[in-house]
Amino acid sequence: MSHTQALASFLAELRYDDLPDYVLDRTEDLFLDWLGSALASEGARPIPLFEAYAQKMGPADGPARILVNGRGTSAYFAALVNGASSHLVEQDDLHNSSVLHPATVVFPAALAAAQDLGKSGRELLLASVAGYEAGIRIGEFLGRSHYRIFHTTATVGTLAAAVAVGKLLNFDKQQFVHLLGNAGTQAAGLWEFLRDAADSKQLHTAKAAADGLLAAYFTEQGLTGAQNILEGEQGMAAGMSSDANPSKLSDRLGSRWALAETSFKFHASCRHTHPAADALLDLMQREGLRHGDIKQVITHVHQGAIDVLGRVVVPQTVHQAKFSMGTVLGLIAVHGKAQLTEFENLSLSDADVSGFRDKVSMRLDPEVDGAYPARWLGRVEVVTTDGRTLHGAIDEPKGDPGNTLSRAELEDKFRRLLAFAGKRSDVEAGELIARVWRLRDTDDLSNIA
Repeated sequence: MSHTQALASFLAELRYDDLPDYVLDRTEDLFLDWLGSALASEGARPIPLFEAYAQKMGPADGPARILVNGRGTSAYFAALVNGASSHLVEQDDLHNSSVLHPATVVFPAALAAAQDLGKSGRELLLASVAGYEAGIRIGEFLGRSHYRIFHTTATVGTLAAAVAVGKLLNFDKQQFVHLLGNAGTQAAGLWEFLRDAADSKQLHTAKAAADGLLAAYFTEQGLTGAQNILEGEQGMAAGMSSDANPSKLSDRLGSRWALAETSFKFHASCRHTHPAADALLDLMQREGLRHGDIKQVITHVHQGAIDVLGRVVVPQTVHQAKFSMGTVLGLIAVHGKAQLTEFENLSLSDADVSGFRDKVSMRLDPEVDGAYPARWLGRVEVVTTDGRTLHGAIDEPKGDPGNTLSRAELEDKFRRLLAFAGKRSDVEAGELIARVWRLRDTDDLSNIA
């Protein structure tokens, strides 16, 4: 049996009763975190463009809900808009070793299909776990070389979304094989957009969620797909990776719950900035430093951080500022935090932040690079204005499984995300939180948000 076949068998046989309580709890946590990210982008560019497209090309109404405006539409267009909206504010989750943002592709597709098909909260949770488990392993399979050129959340995300919907459709093993083929042949998404501060990142997740759903619905109708899209001679690994490891596809299926390894984002920026941000903040607090006391900061990073963040020298937009190591560390040093309001109000206009940005550089570090992507180590070297050289180090950024956010912290983050959008009251935020914590006992998902 190939590793792809083993993965398909696991997905077909997975049942709700197989899921440990801690996996179900974590899935609800991740769903709340995703929902907050999706709602936080209401009204923010470029999400209205996706809403307008759905209104023009989609039905006037339908069983699936677009979160940012509450409109009913088809499952396809709900997945499209919700996939875009949940990846804008850079607060959605990340799985370290796959370098995949699972929530922003899995949940939009799974929720839209569940609403379309009249499924329950339990069925949604099971489908979401299947999407996470498959997506994470496929991301690990494609390896570090894939991520250097391809946005893994766009490429692998298409398959993760497809698997989640396939589980809602009760696919058997062979249907999952066809599904992977139909999803994998659509997989796309390139990092080049970041150099130009383009809006394509939201198109990546929108299309991954919607095209994954499309693949599942077509497969249900009998559309066949490549039988070896992952490992084949002209498959994804052959075209998109130079270090693929097929054994990752079937790694401890049923005993290792990769979903539980997923990290929450604390800072509202690219995850590659978080280890250095936490290390700098810890160092400044320990040494009693202010931003004016710092002459230079050298961040010791992995190659992936250089590949992604090195494209942004002087950010031109707020979104691009979230991919600027210097800007993120400037917000941390000057204001003590890098949350949504700091980025919106200070990242481009605060002279102290931009001045600090110019003091920051990145240096490839063998220890940090060797640990990546399984571990994202934070290492900074700080030279002070009085001539001292200080070192900061953290081994688990805030939000990692070993340094995770509690439910109270997740609720606080959710409230802050909704407050940032300014469209819903704190009372409404509390009601949404309560609905998510009751997800496994919910039969009707039509008005979950």
